[in-house]
Amino acid sequence: VEMSRKITTPVNQVRLTNVAVVRMKKTGKRFEIACYPNKVLPWRQKIETNIREVLQSERVFANVSKGTFAKKAELLQAFNTEDEKEICLQILEKGELQVTNAERQHEQDSLFHEIATIVAEKCINPFTQRPITVGIVERAMKEVHFSVKPGKSAKTQALQVIKLLQEKPESEGGIPLQRAYMRLEITAPKPTARRLIEALTPLIVNKEDEDTDGDLRLICTVDPGSYRAINDIVSKVTKTKGSVEVVDVSVHEEGDEEIESAAEISSMVISSPAPAPVESSS
Repeated sequence: VEMSRKITTPVNQVRLTNVAVVRMKKTGKRFEIACYPNKVLPWRQKIETNIREVLQSERVFANVSKGTFAKKAELLQAFNTEDEKEICLQILEKGELQVTNAERQHEQDSLFHEIATIVAEKCINPFTQRPITVGIVERAMKEVHFSVKPGKSAKTQALQVIKLLQEKPESEGGIPLQRAYMRLEITAPKPTARRLIEALTPLIVNKEDEDTDGDLRLICTVDPGSYRAINDIVSKVTKTKGSVEVVDVSVHEEGDEEIESAAEISSMVISSPAPAPVESSS
């Protein structure tokens, strides 16, 4: 007789944060695996690659909360194998992650804040060239009713937010926003310097320092969208003997002042924050 075992929860931990269950139904039976919290999605996104950091156990359960293991005969019928580690990987990749409403809301809120933080890091106010606070971005995201999508990365959604806030009129929650410039250091052999500068000039926003006494050393600011083209030009003109180094990914005016209210710029009124809109992952 196959004995069932219990997954015990340490007395100093909350069960909600102790185990994440991934479930799959096959041949009319339910199969579950026990994972560490906040590890399933990173595994599926190839961010986490150590399976030991994801699976709490390499056993397949009929019911994780009760601690009962799946029967060998049912595993063989459903998966054509009794190799539980292999079955765990299948369930981990294609199963349904079980989350409570509280867990889902926590994940949504965390992702919402992460997206706003990325936007604030990448953008400046076009009028002052100074940073925009995360709080302003979060309020604007709520004003335009941006709903986070659990299956997409924060970086991808941050780029969507930037475009949305730029396109929306102020009356609908849009705010003055532009991508901050990047600061690059470009070096190249002296014989290629003149031709390289001529090729790069249309893509350079501002030359901050240029030294051509020996080999070329150029410090400049550029639009982030031009980085790949600049890298390609330097490589082609110098026959891969030049280099492009990112000195600063986000350039803004020096000073402690940050934009605390868009009303300072355009008399736009942003209402008090409403609950963050969410999109169900189910």
